[in-house]
Amino acid sequence: MFSASQSSKAQFLDKARQAREERRELKERERAAVQLQALVRRFLCRCRLQREIRREVEDFFGATECGSSKRSALAIFRIARKLLFVFHLKEDKERFEKLCRCILSSMDVENEPKVWYVSLALSKDLTLLWIKQIKDILWFCCEFLKQLKPDILQDSRLVNLHLTMLVTFTDTSTWKILRGKGETLRPAMNHICANIMGHLNQKGFYSVLQILLTNGLARSRPSLSKGSLTAVFSLALRPVVAAQFSDNLLRSFLIHIMSVPAMMTHLATLTPERLAVLESHDLLRKFILFLSREAHCGDVCMCLEGSHTLCLLGNLVYLGSMNDKVLEEETAHFVGVLIHMLSYCQKYVSQKKSNLTHWHPVLGWFSQTVDYGLNESMPLLTKQLQHLWGVHMIRILFSDVLSKKLLENQDIAQLPAQPVSPQNSLPMKNLFKRAFQKSASVRNILKPVGGKRVDSAEVQKVCSICVLYQTTLTTLTQIRLQILTGLTYLDDLLPKLWAFICELGPQGGLKLFLECLNNDTEESKRLLAMLMLFCDCSRHLITILDDIEVYEEQISFKLEELVTISSFLNSFVFKMIWDGIVENARGETLELFHSVHGWLMVLYERDCRRRFAPEDHWLRKDLKPSVLFQELDKDKKRAQLLLQYIPHVIPHKNRVLLFRNMVTKEKEKLGLVETSSASPHVTHITIRRSRMLEDGYEQLRQLSQNAMKGVIRVKFVNDLGVDEAGIDQDGVFKEFLEEIIKKVFDPALNLFKTTSGDERLYPSPTSYIHENYLQLFEFVGKMLGKAVYEGIVVDVPFASFFLSQLLGHHHSVFYSSVDELPSLDSEFYKNLTSIKRYDGDISDLGLTLSYDEDVMGQLVCHELVPGGKTIPVTNENKISYIHLMAHFRMHTQIKSQTAALISGFRSIIKPEWIRMFSAPELQRLISGDNAEIDLEDLKKHTVYYGGFHGSHRVIIWLWDILANDFSPEERAMFLKFVTSCSRPPLLGFAYLKPPFSIRCVEVSDDQDTGDTLGSVLRGFFTIRKKEPGGRLPTSSTCFNLLKLPNYSKKSILREKLRYAISMNTGFELS
Repeated sequence: MFSASQSSKAQFLDKARQAREERRELKERERAAVQLQALVRRFLCRCRLQREIRREVEDFFGATECGSSKRSALAIFRIARKLLFVFHLKEDKERFEKLCRCILSSMDVENEPKVWYVSLALSKDLTLLWIKQIKDILWFCCEFLKQLKPDILQDSRLVNLHLTMLVTFTDTSTWKILRGKGETLRPAMNHICANIMGHLNQKGFYSVLQILLTNGLARSRPSLSKGSLTAVFSLALRPVVAAQFSDNLLRSFLIHIMSVPAMMTHLATLTPERLAVLESHDLLRKFILFLSREAHCGDVCMCLEGSHTLCLLGNLVYLGSMNDKVLEEETAHFVGVLIHMLSYCQKYVSQKKSNLTHWHPVLGWFSQTVDYGLNESMPLLTKQLQHLWGVHMIRILFSDVLSKKLLENQDIAQLPAQPVSPQNSLPMKNLFKRAFQKSASVRNILKPVGGKRVDSAEVQKVCSICVLYQTTLTTLTQIRLQILTGLTYLDDLLPKLWAFICELGPQGGLKLFLECLNNDTEESKRLLAMLMLFCDCSRHLITILDDIEVYEEQISFKLEELVTISSFLNSFVFKMIWDGIVENARGETLELFHSVHGWLMVLYERDCRRRFAPEDHWLRKDLKPSVLFQELDKDKKRAQLLLQYIPHVIPHKNRVLLFRNMVTKEKEKLGLVETSSASPHVTHITIRRSRMLEDGYEQLRQLSQNAMKGVIRVKFVNDLGVDEAGIDQDGVFKEFLEEIIKKVFDPALNLFKTTSGDERLYPSPTSYIHENYLQLFEFVGKMLGKAVYEGIVVDVPFASFFLSQLLGHHHSVFYSSVDELPSLDSEFYKNLTSIKRYDGDISDLGLTLSYDEDVMGQLVCHELVPGGKTIPVTNENKISYIHLMAHFRMHTQIKSQTAALISGFRSIIKPEWIRMFSAPELQRLISGDNAEIDLEDLKKHTVYYGGFHGSHRVIIWLWDILANDFSPEERAMFLKFVTSCSRPPLLGFAYLKPPFSIRCVEVSDDQDTGDTLGSVLRGFFTIRKKEPGGRLPTSSTCFNLLKLPNYSKKSILREKLRYAISMNTGFELS
């Protein structure tokens, strides 16, 4: 019973709770419904109100457009208030446009103060409300300006409208209310304008102008009209002028306006009057002085980052180029600012290097956001920057250097005596009219004299300018060549800069700069920057000048000055290496070394091609070769660097000896040298005389690299298929090598051609007619390499340009195809240089960027660039045409052949072994010394057989005939007759392998069985069966052997020997 009542009570309570919750939920729903209804009613009410207000606004503007009556300023104020109350940027765009037009039209009405919208500013009750309203309206104008695209016609009109609003209400000059009696109100009105302007600045006014300018100007063709650009620039300038050029506003102007790409160029093009306003306020000077404070400049650069800092730099440079007075008076500050900004760009680029990089047309590769507008502006920005290295600015900045007069002839007595060659009398010439315009003055040769304090203001100024241009070169990497060309445009800048360098320090020249290397002071760095700039510019100049301009016209530098400069550079580089500076060099020191070394090597290679320096000019007398060789054996770093960078300071014969030592060491390492414990591996090949080239090619091309370097024994098979008698102890292989080389380099085979004129060899462009021609060239390279490896001299005269390619010089950035062209075709070179000097319009000649060639009876057109046969040669591209033509003739045409030959050659001779030789020296390494034959040296290293000896009368006659009766040419013919090469070995006849030998013979070659006891005795005692007067001397070139009959008279010997050598100028092989 009790439990049942308890259960019903629980149910009752449960039902009561549920009822309570339902009532509460019902109340919540009712309250939520009321709230929702209120929100909806409020929203609908607001929408209705907005519709009514917008309808009212439209009715207002509709009535205004109908022109029923002029609206009062108060009516405009009220309708504007209503519009601003419901204003939405997208929905009310057209209504806002009508409001702006209505306000502006009210300002244009004549003599009706109540209509002028600005008149409300005079109302006590409405002044503050009006000021707030105009601030809001003007800021909405700014918001619209941020979104508009000036290149769209509709948007362009709106840009003009909103700019007109801003121009009108930020300055009182157009307010008609202030005319006449209202003039007394101007100060108060100006104060209101300043208040409005301040409000806009706080909200980001300059950012708005920057966006508008960038949208309108950062493109290949500007889309902002003259009026719009004038308005924007006027608006940008107003706060700066109003604040009397305060630091804050100058900063904003620089960051937002002066950093717009090519802003000053567009101003000069579209509205030059604005530039005049800039000048009238002396703004360039104010910019320079503001940025000359390091903190300010750093802050501006940090805000702009890399690309836009460069844009600011371009605008400042452009302004500077148009304002000589400020530039001359503020040179130090201007240069300092540019150095700071360029250094920042350089640092910024280096910090932004990553895998995700984009290419910048001026700064190179670094991680950056892609700004297409900025990219489109780059050509204009580059043009602005070009003013920095233009003639006008160089004349202003380098005025102290250029104002110096180089000493004329009558002043020579004041300087230490200097030898003057006839070439010194050649005049300086203008860059483009050098060949036609003459100068009367002749200056003395410049050399280090010293005497100028390095801490003087003049020296410091010139150093700063050099630092500026050196920083420009290292920062604007993609237009480096443009900069160098601009700096070398003035003929007298570099010689005068050299004259300035010569005067520095107590003695001038080398000592001062070597001291600077050891001092890590700012002054030392600036002096070294001057030297570096001089080297970079001079190297560029000499690289682009042809031989006529360097040797005959002597543009910029006289030949004697090049001798002095090269001596200075040679010593400087040597000291840097030998004193251990280069070993640990980093950053600027390493850049300086490469700069000075680059200029030195350009001069050295020019001298190798055509001498201007005296004999032994490049050698270092204080460097003992023995000391260098000892250090090389100990792997000393400085000795290795010396050999890598300036091997020319070591005498040539010592370098050849070093080369031979390197070869010997490798042979020992590879086990190719006979020792008491081991014999080298020998490769045997059989060669048919009738198919020597084919058999040699087939059997040797498959050999490994080490086998080719090793001992190769040759057995010849004659035309009847019978093995020839004889044992090859290097002699038969020498014969085989000489025969192979004779065949492959024969122009009739068409693997090689000879140059016109001096008939030197280079790969034939039409050699592709041979089957497997590239493998053939590789084989030729191996054979040539083997000859050099074994020290066998072969009479193969190569064209100079081909030797340069063999050395790898053509990969150097300073290599000029045009300079090497005379070694291929001097007539063709003259024709090309005549194009360079052609004074008229080159397009009249009807040339195109192509080359027509007769190839086996067919005319073939080679395009020098894609589509070249349709591109005419003009005065603008003629220099490119000359270089392209030279490159095509010497490289493109024979590229694959040369690459194959070099590949074969380098498989035997390591590139680093021959890198220590110049092109002429490599020719001497291949073909022997071109010096006069040293008969005493030959006599000392001659071996006699068959009864001959040094005191034998025939031998005495022979040496006397060679010394006194034969001309140098006949002596060369004699050497060729007995060794197959007309030149002596580089290191003398001690290195002739096998040694030169003379054997007495009494019978013909086919009966000759060598030395017998009888023949030796007969030769020794001069006993003969019969007079051998009818016999001629013969030779075995493979053994360097002269076979000489025992003649009875000296005259017969002379006659027979002369006849033999003249009739056997080729190979005579017995």
